[in-house]
Amino acid sequence: MTTSFGAANTVIPNNPNIRIRSFNGLKPSHSLSIRTNLRAFPVPYASRSSVVRAVSTPVKPETETKTETKRSKVEIIKEQSNFIRYPLNEELLTDAPNVNESATQLIKFHGSYQQYNRDERGAKSYSFMLRTKNPCGKVSNQLYLTMDDLADQFGIGTLRLTTRQTFQLHGVLKKDLKTVMRSIIRSMGSTLGACGDLNRNVLAPPAPLVRKDYLFAQKTAENIAALLTPQSGFYYDMWVDGEQIMTAEPPEVVKARNDNSHGTNFPDSPEPIYGTQFLPRKFKVAVTVPTDNSVDILTNDIGVVVVSDENGEPQGFNLYVGGGMGRTHRLETTFPRLGEQLGYVPKEDILYAVKAIVVTQRENGRRDDRKYSRMKYLISSWGIEKFRSVVEQYYGKKFEPFRQLPEWEFKSHLGWHEQGDGGLFCGLHVDNGRIAGKMKKTLREIIEKYNLNVRITPNQNIILCDIRKAWKRPITTALAQAGLLLPRYVDPLNITAMACPSLPLCPLAITEAERGIPDILKRIRAVFEKVGLKYNESVVIRVTGCPNGCARPYMAELGLVGDGPNSYQIWLGGTHNQTTLARTFMNKVKVQELEKVFEPLFYYWKQKRQTKDESFGDFTNRMGFEKLQELVEKWEGPAKATARYNLKLFADKETYEAVDELAKLQNKNAHQLAIEVIRNFVASQQNGKGF
Repeated sequence: MTTSFGAANTVIPNNPNIRIRSFNGLKPSHSLSIRTNLRAFPVPYASRSSVVRAVSTPVKPETETKTETKRSKVEIIKEQSNFIRYPLNEELLTDAPNVNESATQLIKFHGSYQQYNRDERGAKSYSFMLRTKNPCGKVSNQLYLTMDDLADQFGIGTLRLTTRQTFQLHGVLKKDLKTVMRSIIRSMGSTLGACGDLNRNVLAPPAPLVRKDYLFAQKTAENIAALLTPQSGFYYDMWVDGEQIMTAEPPEVVKARNDNSHGTNFPDSPEPIYGTQFLPRKFKVAVTVPTDNSVDILTNDIGVVVVSDENGEPQGFNLYVGGGMGRTHRLETTFPRLGEQLGYVPKEDILYAVKAIVVTQRENGRRDDRKYSRMKYLISSWGIEKFRSVVEQYYGKKFEPFRQLPEWEFKSHLGWHEQGDGGLFCGLHVDNGRIAGKMKKTLREIIEKYNLNVRITPNQNIILCDIRKAWKRPITTALAQAGLLLPRYVDPLNITAMACPSLPLCPLAITEAERGIPDILKRIRAVFEKVGLKYNESVVIRVTGCPNGCARPYMAELGLVGDGPNSYQIWLGGTHNQTTLARTFMNKVKVQELEKVFEPLFYYWKQKRQTKDESFGDFTNRMGFEKLQELVEKWEGPAKATARYNLKLFADKETYEAVDELAKLQNKNAHQLAIEVIRNFVASQQNGKGF
């Protein structure tokens, strides 16, 4: 409940649960003295005194009894780090192949994770994964070629495209970190804030369409990324000796960052928005246009949607808040969550609104237990009305009502398309985002020869931009020869599938994901054949090696989440347009026994769907999990049909039997092998005609 007075949309709280206090800012253990009159809104989570609610030394209790407010170990490391410098700066100078625990936490803010190869026994072979920061997934020609070179010279020879439109470079040794970081920075790239407790890469639709709404969404994503970029210089101090190699920021970004008219900033701090403590946990933002849900808009801490008038002119933005994927097995108080509607803001206010949301999380997100530190738990605890009321204090206005939006669609942006400026773009499917081998060599040759810029998609794919029409045929031919096929020649199951890297390098992995999904998809395709589903029918499948949800498995129609060695938790009920949260269906299903679950589910989907267009996700939600579990438990196999030959493929029995014998050697049937041979032949003959 709020009361408005004075200027329109100015709001002052009269909710007795919201108490406005001032505090004296941060008091880090090092010599830097910071003073601020920032106002905090410390509203307790169900009166739990252990919750840390501010970025400064906690507000003293109102009683005379002194209590020590609990903080996580990472909060203390951040406080003592001199703005993410110490002890990382010292650890990088040692001869050891790794850095200590404190430096391991701090290097995340610089865009790197310390890892070791878990396949190897004996002494740990440490290396570092670097993740870039590419708002909208934009990658310049120069940066792509640099990343390609670095992968060969200092990495494991591959590039990994991520679900947040960035590169990951694996296998970099500690002694090479500065060389690699310097090369990225000098190529106008960055890894700053790609990991750590701050705003991560800002997503936007990757398509380089020359349309007002798409261009405005992408510009907004870049401005939000700039607004929330750390300002204290620790990144450049560490890697390029303090030299800042960046372009000038838009004036509206500088103005919004410096504005402190509603108590959002630490005025005397090198980090006006973040302070010494930064945010309680990672923070994710996505921007898109109506209908285009290529960014999984509801899975972000903030989802920003362009709202245009009837003439296509952008007028403002709808805001969703509180999405997030991560959870912990067997801990029901952790959960994935979809964002919900916060309200609408005019376009000139978007940076101030985003900043107000970030500050609300900064001041009130839990800092005692990192499992509950994401903003989704704050909103879940408070409720959206209370959250909106507190955000409005930092925003200085009331949010307008959320504008009506059309239905969301998943858009892959794969294949050939007109950009709208006379040029073309070509979206290419990359299995699990791993660019390696002949594909890597061919992509580099094309990107270098034609001086192309690229975009990375939120589905781990890549888009080649600004292609002249005369280049289409030779580019298509070269791509096909390297196995980079147009989407109509890629198995539909693969088109929407995603997996996280998982083993062997991710320290959180419980079981396989990227290395396991190719075989899982082949087995699902075989089940489709067995139960009579058509080749062009598909299901959104996502696999992660742990419950943290990097590949967003909780939005999939079929999600596999590692819950033990060679074991998965199965999630069902997501939808193709990424607007419904999946639910846990079964636990501890061994990888070799997946067909025992898949066969009955897909068989009854084919047999019992209400219409031929009812998706697998909609089917599982309509049937209900209790009924589906009963069908799985009683499954004895599909009804056997009378054997017949596919006369569309085999003109005579002898040919069929010969192909069938060859197919058995590859654990396939004759029909599968014939389809595969035909598809590969057509692809090799593809000459680029038509989109």
